[in-house]
Amino acid sequence: MNFFNRHQVAVSIPVVIKSGIGGMVAIAIVAGLTQFSGTPWLMAPFGASCVLLFSVPSSPLSQPINVVGGHLLSTLVGFAVLALLPVSWLSMALAVGLAISAMAALRITHPPAGADPLVVLAMTPGIDFIMFPTLSGSLALVLVATLFHRLPPKTVFPAPK
Repeated sequence: MNFFNRHQVAVSIPVVIKSGIGGMVAIAIVAGLTQFSGTPWLMAPFGASCVLLFSVPSSPLSQPINVVGGHLLSTLVGFAVLALLPVSWLSMALAVGLAISAMAALRITHPPAGADPLVVLAMTPGIDFIMFPTLSGSLALVLVATLFHRLPPKTVFPAPK
């Protein structure tokens, strides 16, 4: 068994650079919106969302419905578990498992969203967390990615069905 085999397709240097710049610009915009509005638009799982949105935009896991729907659904699962159970290692594990199953069942799997229930249980935020940062931030990231992928070297995003 060779652990050093790479299954990821090689990409050109311009695409590599564009991917990093895309993630940087997206987080800068969302963090800037947080700073200028005084309302949270950013949460840690969005950094991982940028990896998918800018490095592998053709992946089914990177598509807008997966990004927005996955984050929204997983956050809702986190709130449901928070409402029913005390915060513990068991409730955290249950919330992540339920979020994974729910995303898979609805075909909106977005791996970074698997962290959202942990954020909810660790922070115990108010219900407005669903709107800010979850929905607003994920929509902003998708919008930035949609516009950014139109720049050279152009990438088709969202991927055609």
